[in-house]
Amino acid sequence: MIIETTIIVIYTIAIVLIFMYSLAQLNLLSNYLSSKKTNKPCVTFDFSKPEEVPYVTIQLPVFNEMYVMERLLDNIALLDYPQNRLEIQVLDDSTDETVATTRAHVAQLQKTGLDITHITRTDRSGYKAGALKEGLKIAKGEYIAIFDADFLPKKNWLKRTIPYFKDEKIGVVQTRWGHINRNYSLLTKIQAFALDAHFTLEQVGRNSKGHFINFNGTAGVWRKTCILDAGNWEGDTLTEDLDLSYRAQLKNWKFKYLEDVETPAELPVVISAARSQQFRWNKGGAENFRKMLWRVVKSDNISFKTKVHGLLHLLNSTMFLNVFIVAVLSIPMLYIKNEYEHLRFYFYFMSFFVLSTMIFFVCYWFMYKQIYGSGFKKFFSYIGMFFTFFSIAMGFSLHNSIAVLEGHAGKRSEFVRTPKFNISSIKDTWKGNKYLRKTLSLNVIVEGFLMLYFAFGLYSAFVVGDQGGDFGLFPFHLMLFLGFGYVFFKSISSKM
Repeated sequence: MIIETTIIVIYTIAIVLIFMYSLAQLNLLSNYLSSKKTNKPCVTFDFSKPEEVPYVTIQLPVFNEMYVMERLLDNIALLDYPQNRLEIQVLDDSTDETVATTRAHVAQLQKTGLDITHITRTDRSGYKAGALKEGLKIAKGEYIAIFDADFLPKKNWLKRTIPYFKDEKIGVVQTRWGHINRNYSLLTKIQAFALDAHFTLEQVGRNSKGHFINFNGTAGVWRKTCILDAGNWEGDTLTEDLDLSYRAQLKNWKFKYLEDVETPAELPVVISAARSQQFRWNKGGAENFRKMLWRVVKSDNISFKTKVHGLLHLLNSTMFLNVFIVAVLSIPMLYIKNEYEHLRFYFYFMSFFVLSTMIFFVCYWFMYKQIYGSGFKKFFSYIGMFFTFFSIAMGFSLHNSIAVLEGHAGKRSEFVRTPKFNISSIKDTWKGNKYLRKTLSLNVIVEGFLMLYFAFGLYSAFVVGDQGGDFGLFPFHLMLFLGFGYVFFKSISSKM
């Protein structure tokens, strides 16, 4: 009975934590909906007055971006902003032939009168954070706009973001990510679905009530004095953006999130690239929880509710660990449920997971409706997308749980930049991308075994109990079987 009790206790804790997180999401939905009714106009700079136009530095941190560098530089050169108030820094940590081609491209743009410089380092200490910090030392701008290599800001982007800094308490203006290759494949569709939830429901829901949000590493602008006041960029976590965001807000800087300003970008089209991005984001989130926990708890500057939302925000990635625990233990729990009749009431009580799923379903529908529109046809499309997303997200749960455990344990790892592809249409191919890793992770093999494990869970539904089976967990196990199967076969095929 000791083993059964241990399984029940761990399973219960994980279920309750997921339920608490879903309640926080429901609160963010409430905040999101109320924000639509209470949008207050901001005081902004008047760009018709030359003396009010502030100096801006654009930083482009890049590393071995062969496929997108030309597109990036040409796009940035089109930004509509007075040339005498604009500087562009190409912070190039590349170690391949793109150093020479980028240098040549920058030289061509300089001839057009653009103030653009190509800055290289002899080492990659601090990775992206180190490059941004190095560029900041010589940046001329009062405001620092940052774009990763796969982002394509629209021509009027600066004129739609910089004016908000008229409010001297604002330290960051962050814009919503768009997706130029959203419909390329099922993989890009589910990534877009997850990111859209973050950039609508979560960012607006937190920001509208003054809770902590995060600069998303790109497609946003920092006030230079805010960066310095918060302690500058630090490279001791894999998500330097989340780290600096919390340090700045703990110093009472305000963040402004602009849902209506979309900045298009490219989603990873190969599962190995998506895996490396997911690993970095999830491990970085856990590292920042470890780093920021007591600073948030002990802060006198923020309300209790903001602290709760802040801690749940920092624990975002840890939800994958809880989902993985619930998934793995759900099959033993199925047998325990049918072995011990006196525990029946407990299992009815522990329907939190179903309730949590329903809450997520409702929350994400409002996000989906905002982007795709409403109506019966859209709703039925949403049902299919939601359960596809949920299945594949659970298929990533082993991979992401390992990242989370490493982050909480303090295990350091290299900052692995997500490979870019310059792909926007189904006709484009990623085959031959030189930055893709050819080796197969041991995790993928384990994911294959987990697919079989949940196939056993499906079989178990037919054989447990005396009443001809127990199908309560059958839909859950089916989603896990499909999710791990998708991740396993996609990972195998991408190496062929």
